[in-house]
Amino acid sequence: MSADAPPSLMLVFGGGWLGQAAAREFLRRGGAAVLTSRDPQTRRALAANGFDAIDPDDATALDRIVGAASAVLITAPPEADGCPGLKRLGPAITRVGAFPDWIGYVSSTAVYGDRDGGWAFEDDALNAASLEGARRVRAERDWLDAGQGMGLTVQLFRLPALYGPGRSPLDRLRDGTARLVSKPGQVFNRVHVDDVVSGLFASMARPRPGAAYTLCDDEPAPADEVMAWAAKRLGLPRPPEVDWRDPSVSEGMRRFYLDSKRLSNARAKAELGWRPKYPTWREGLEALLVLQT
Repeated sequence: MSADAPPSLMLVFGGGWLGQAAAREFLRRGGAAVLTSRDPQTRRALAANGFDAIDPDDATALDRIVGAASAVLITAPPEADGCPGLKRLGPAITRVGAFPDWIGYVSSTAVYGDRDGGWAFEDDALNAASLEGARRVRAERDWLDAGQGMGLTVQLFRLPALYGPGRSPLDRLRDGTARLVSKPGQVFNRVHVDDVVSGLFASMARPRPGAAYTLCDDEPAPADEVMAWAAKRLGLPRPPEVDWRDPSVSEGMRRFYLDSKRLSNARAKAELGWRPKYPTWREGLEALLVLQT
């Protein structure tokens, strides 16, 4: 697939934040995109925002889109019994005899587990420390097996914490929900949503079946350091500090603190020619401040 020519149609299995960001980029480049959601209200909201949306349980609609799509992106999280995207897309691909040029499965760096502050690379043994991470490991394996079995070009994208417009420490500071969650020695990477989208397009231009890529920034950092910097930049008081094990810390937030690791994006840079527009969280947050002024 040429770097300059968008696929004629992209199917995004999952109508969430990242899926919409990828779809917008396809539309911007002159392509077409269809997103999925089981929820009628979500589909209406997607349509109101200018997206085409279908129910993934509507086999007729799904077959029609799968048959026309040259790129498929799966952003829906795995369930207890596996990836919902694979459960629906696998049979649809078989029914219509489809061979998309590119299939991307969005995974999580939770598959690496805890590295006690050390580095994690794509070829390392996976050692998920959470239920979410274990489900991601299974979904990755199932997608790679399906791709190999059906002769499809499947790639994996392992993402750390995402941030971007409307979802960042800046927003939490402004609405009063920010915390300085403290876990001594804990460190992790982040990635701006725009950099994820650019990484996906870089992969479409240079697809490699079975490849896994960690898309992340260049500077792992403690969460409390980022939050303190953001508060100072906004001229707001530092938010209250709380230990990561405190009951007031949500389960979702606590999952981020189970693992401490530094992520390498060297493979994506070398193989895809990708470079993050926001190499550290500082550039990313500064760009968000410009958007919000």
